[in-house]
Amino acid sequence: MYNIAVILAGGIGARVGGNMPKQLLPLADGKTILEHSVDAFEQAECIDEVCIVMHPDYICEAEKMLQVNDWQKVKHIVAGGKERWESSVNAIRLYQERLESEQFAEANILLHDAARPFVSQRIINDVCKALEEHEAVVVAIPSTDTVYEMQNGCVARIPNRSTIMRAQTPQAFRLSLIAEAYDIALNSENMQVTDDCGVVFNHIPTQLIQIVLGEEQNRKITFKEDILC
Repeated sequence: MYNIAVILAGGIGARVGGNMPKQLLPLADGKTILEHSVDAFEQAECIDEVCIVMHPDYICEAEKMLQVNDWQKVKHIVAGGKERWESSVNAIRLYQERLESEQFAEANILLHDAARPFVSQRIINDVCKALEEHEAVVVAIPSTDTVYEMQNGCVARIPNRSTIMRAQTPQAFRLSLIAEAYDIALNSENMQVTDDCGVVFNHIPTQLIQIVLGEEQNRKITFKEDILC
């Protein structure tokens, strides 16, 4: 199966602060957050192609990175949307068109947050391996903290921590499955979008979603302090 990694870099990362999107900020080695994320999938043997979904105002920055880095798998740089789900849909539609042009019969699409630049080769390879048997695969780690469910500012329920996992990315799907889920969601009067997994979970409830174990290091950069860690 043809495996496509989509790096979602369409946001502006306002919580990090600064004058540019967080995915363009450098880490300790001088490479940007986005470059680290693309590098991870570029190096993964199971990944056939990479697509970058970039904030429309900063596509030129992604194009400059493409010239500077020796990325052989990056085939598309796509404009992102105002919401994260719109960025996912833009990439999904692009590859649907390629399916229709018969460049390949079916594909897997791995949707990854650019703000998770430390994703390991083990995680990527495990996701690709899981996709050989499953049509929907997500990455998660067990919760080490007790979680409260809140109502009106008070604790309403304390779920059993052993059943709680924290979501990471990539989230991966057969292209036809995630496209169908978004089609249903976009035509629904009660569109429920938390993340790509949530679209499948809420709108194709019969679909089983396999979990691959993530890692603490696959953390998301959200605040300035996260860059310094």
